[in-house]
Amino acid sequence: MKKWPLFLLIALFFSACGDAWIPISIDQTLGEQAKDEILNDKYTYKILTKEECPQTYLLLEDLRNQILENGNLSHKNDFTWEIKIIEDDSVLNAFCVPGGYIFVYTGLIKYLNSKAALAGVLGHEMAHADRRHSTKQMAKQLGLSVLLQYVLGIDQSSLLNLGANLLGLSFSRSDESEADNKSVEYLYNTEIDARGAAFFFEQLQHESNKDLVPEFISTHPNPENRIENIYAKWKELGAKKGNRYELDYNSAIQDLP
Repeated sequence: MKKWPLFLLIALFFSACGDAWIPISIDQTLGEQAKDEILNDKYTYKILTKEECPQTYLLLEDLRNQILENGNLSHKNDFTWEIKIIEDDSVLNAFCVPGGYIFVYTGLIKYLNSKAALAGVLGHEMAHADRRHSTKQMAKQLGLSVLLQYVLGIDQSSLLNLGANLLGLSFSRSDESEADNKSVEYLYNTEIDARGAAFFFEQLQHESNKDLVPEFISTHPNPENRIENIYAKWKELGAKKGNRYELDYNSAIQDLP
């Protein structure tokens, strides 16, 4: 009988287990590398500090905390969920890399008109990290052997400089749909209206300044029925109406440059 190499047997076993076998340490390593790449590239990413805009950071961190406390995230305690604001009013975007490192552009914050919409976008981006969408994509691109060598300690340099590649990944429609649904779930048990992500897309539909729209859509595919799906998820959970917090939104972000 032919003897199979131990390495191959382990690889076959892990393949049968699906995505669940990928250790959380890979998310943490990739995310930290991506975060460092961003923080070190001061030309592309100008990070605003808490000293420069404490009120806006307080708002973002409060919304993040409500999501973490009420959203039943699978990796609430595994990731950092650290927030950074990027100063660029021309960019309508936000993203969260593996490990829970969240980045929000001033362009998006100023564009939105309610805390609910901002919370909806935060929930969506946090869902990408919590559901490990980028990590799973990276596993597909690299193949099982590279990640397995890292897991087994055979080649600890396998993930070197891969964090930067995360910034160029695009999510599939199924990933975007799951992130939308999770955003609704995360916010449903808070006082914030859980349809926040839909409010954002509705605002996009009525946006007169079309120059802002493509930046977000380029990294977040936008099927025509996306708003409908968010409302459907909200109704599935019970259609509880929460607060939009529109009146005090502008005052909460007035310290942005």
